Order: sequence, then C-alpha cells, then structure tokens
Amino acid sequence: MNFLARSVRAVRPVRMVRSYATEAATAGLRLTFAVPHQTIFKNVSVTQVNIAAVSGDMGILASHVASIEQLRPGVIEVIEATTTKKFFVSGGFATMNPDSTLNINAVEAFPVEEFSVEAVRHNLAEAQRLSNSAATEEEKLAAKIEVEVLESLQAAILAK
Repeated sequence: MNFLARSVRAVRPVRMVRSYATEAATAGLRLTFAVPHQTIFKNVSVTQVNIAAVSGDMGILASHVASIEQLRPGVIEVIEATTTKKFFVSGGFATMNPDSTLNINAVEAFPVEEFSVEAVRHNLAEAQRLSNSAATEEEKLAAKIEVEVLESLQAAILAK
C-alpha cells in the first residue's frame, strides 16, 4: 500500500442538498442596490428584480434560491408594485440570500432613460474604430471592453 492510500481516512460521503429560501417569503423581496458613491435602493420591498448575469439573464422573486451572480454589462430591472425602473450597469455582483434579501453592488449604474441613442451610437463607432486601429494589445483590449459595454447599452436603449 502506498503512502497516499495509507494516509486517506475513511470519510463519510457528504450529501449535498439544494434548498429554497422560505424564511421571508411573506415579507416579499427586499432589495438593496448600491454603487460606490450612492445607494439607489436600501432595503426596499419590491416584486421582482431582473438581472443581466454572466450565467444568463434571470428574474428574481421572493424565496429565490440563494446564489451569488456576477453581473455583466446590461439592464437591472426593478419591478415595484406600481412602477418599473431600469438601470444600466457595467458590471458588479448580485447576492440573493436565504431570507429573501437581494444585494446588488455595481461598479456603475444609471437610469436607462438618461442615455442618448445618438451619443451611444457615436461612442460605439469611435470605440470600434479604436479597436481596429489600436497599436498595442492593451489598447485593443480596452477598446474591446468599451465596445462590449456600448453594444449592451445600445441594446438596452433600443429595447425601451
């Protein structure tokens, strides 16, 4: 018997079980949404939040399974009882907790209606030009990120 085989202890198999949040289902979904310089929502009761995650777009309701999602450039849609608000975020994280609280921490977030279609088109064309004519790899990567964000922003504005 080799050293590794002798060193292994008998370990009981761990049974992983995925469960759903139930603690705060009656209170609804509580949202805290912040950027480094401002809190947009602080422990506000909302009906649903739709996020643009790296793993895919998803709608979050009260009692959603606990998870941590990396946000990609896209729209965060906050659905309250009587209103819907859309914010464009460049990235960040969303943490859904078992007690039906959702924390969104974004690098940047702006209401979608504050963007100009013409300005975004102009900036996108400029970023694409820079991407194609960049001299260094670093410049190309920076321009590529800018293009990705502006394309997502353009899609969000046109989807209004």
